[in-house]
Amino acid sequence: MGDFNQSVILEAIRQSGTGLSRTELVEATRLSAQTVTNITRRLLADGLIAEAGRTINGPGKPRVTLRMIAESRYSVGVHLDPAVMTFVLLDLTGAVVRRITTRTPVADPRRIVDAMAATIGSLIDASGVDRNLIAGVGVAAPGPLDAERGTVIDPPKLPGWHRVPLRAVLAEATGFEVTLEKDTTAAAVGELWTRHGPPDDSFVLIYLGTGIGAALARDGEVVRGSSRNLGEVGHIIVDPDGPACMCGYRGCVEVVCTPQAIVEQAEAAGVFPDDREVNDPEAVDTRFTQLCERAASGDVAAQRVLRQAAAHLAVLVAALTNMLDVDRVVLGGPFWSRLAPVYLQELPARLERLSATRAVHTLPVDGSVVGDDVGAVGAACVVLDSVLSPRTSDLLLET
Repeated sequence: MGDFNQSVILEAIRQSGTGLSRTELVEATRLSAQTVTNITRRLLADGLIAEAGRTINGPGKPRVTLRMIAESRYSVGVHLDPAVMTFVLLDLTGAVVRRITTRTPVADPRRIVDAMAATIGSLIDASGVDRNLIAGVGVAAPGPLDAERGTVIDPPKLPGWHRVPLRAVLAEATGFEVTLEKDTTAAAVGELWTRHGPPDDSFVLIYLGTGIGAALARDGEVVRGSSRNLGEVGHIIVDPDGPACMCGYRGCVEVVCTPQAIVEQAEAAGVFPDDREVNDPEAVDTRFTQLCERAASGDVAAQRVLRQAAAHLAVLVAALTNMLDVDRVVLGGPFWSRLAPVYLQELPARLERLSATRAVHTLPVDGSVVGDDVGAVGAACVVLDSVLSPRTSDLLLET
């Protein structure tokens, strides 16, 4: 209970932005004045918060404002995408202190883990942060994952990754405690941490990376699923007349909505010659960027391809939102910024037509406030979240 109450107070101070007095903490947390006094005294001694001046608010003595000490703790976030790896260092408030991006090496797991460990070391060294202040490393990886064992299990876009014990191997290579999280889930955690929405915030997050995934937040917390793999949407059918999928069906998200699928559609439409000798993630990334640039410059054929891609994605989003009945839709991931101009124009109206609850409420569609780095930032936030954010499940006692 003490740890839970401490998390409640830390989270209230963090969410406030400018800090809170002890009296305001009592009002915000509904804890007793004595509990707030005892916990804030301990947090001051531990160097997690500091007194930040006095304010006068009505009669009585001036109130001492308590604020979070951003530089008292840090976390590292790593996003493993088949095309690019992103690394960020966050302070205790969730602000990005430093970032590095690098192309993902050939998909051999050992080479990728070695590159991860080396880049984490470079990130910390370049920041000048004391390693003892780093709470841990969070890794956002494509699923499916075995969360209990910390292993990555045969992700579709990472050939050769069969039950790779990523958490243990990276922890041994870096010396830090490592948390492994599904990339879509990490992105939703980053969105919650950064946006500061209402306590009952609920949304579906569509993650646009080399693959497409989804995440769910309900009542201000991410829903992970019983095996922590919620959001595997690759084989939901969005175009029954679409191309064949390796699963045996046609028109799945995997072969219609991913960047590789969109590039192939552009080639079939004559936007590009179908002359690529390789189809690796880096080559797809390059041509996908060119497609979006052509659409932005007014190329009608390129725009038509992206509008059709938005129509297919709307089918997926409508199926999820009709089932889950959330307040809003968030889109993010490393490919999002390139798609945003077309998708934000096309999706809201299409979802309105497909929504089962359009007579009850509108369904806002927004881009993630975190940007393209939402996976890495979210992974680092997962580490901070485990330290700071209160969860009612923490109060459950084992019997």
